[in-house]
Amino acid sequence: MIIAWWSAGVTSAVATKLAIEEHGKENVRPIYFQIDSSHPDNIRFKAQCEEWYDKEIEVHQAPKYKDQFEVILGDKYVNGPGGARCTLVLKKRVRQKIEKDSYYNGQVFGFEYSKKEINRAIRFKEQYPSALPMFPLIEQKMTKQECLYFLEKQGIMRPTMYTLGYGNNNCIGCVKGGKGYWNKIRQDFPDHFDKMAKAERVVGNSCIRGVFLDELGVD
Repeated sequence: MIIAWWSAGVTSAVATKLAIEEHGKENVRPIYFQIDSSHPDNIRFKAQCEEWYDKEIEVHQAPKYKDQFEVILGDKYVNGPGGARCTLVLKKRVRQKIEKDSYYNGQVFGFEYSKKEINRAIRFKEQYPSALPMFPLIEQKMTKQECLYFLEKQGIMRPTMYTLGYGNNNCIGCVKGGKGYWNKIRQDFPDHFDKMAKAERVVGNSCIRGVFLDELGVD
């Protein structure tokens, strides 16, 4: 069995399809980590992909926290040398539990064909050899733009976050975003901006590296 990590992003969606075409839908297990702060249009995108794959996408969710705001408030931690706490709690630990409880011949990741992602794939294989990682987009030399075009040829509309101009379909209010990203979130999703601002005040730290909370205009 091949596990395909489906993130509601265009690259993981196409990578999953390539895996199904190569290994057969009965041998591929698409899995999605539900995070409650994701865009509601992900429901539509998931349904269209399931129709395209002729296969259901499994949904799993972290047991304790449902989004990045709950992680920050609960663990009193935003970012640090070890990375974003929400990524660890909402994604990595959930993935590791599934790995532990499952038999698999490989795991599909939607790393695209770019210098940055190729280097990321190399590091991932070195750090997690037991995951048996597979990178079909890199093998097929498919960039993110080519994935967008590939989906649209199938009549599948890109997720709304891309249409709004975001480079990824992450949680709304990603702690890895910079000043430009957060200025856009402030305009497009003011409720999510306010949630993060309040969470930062509680924790006493900004999610933007090197920025004091007063610089964000947070009272």
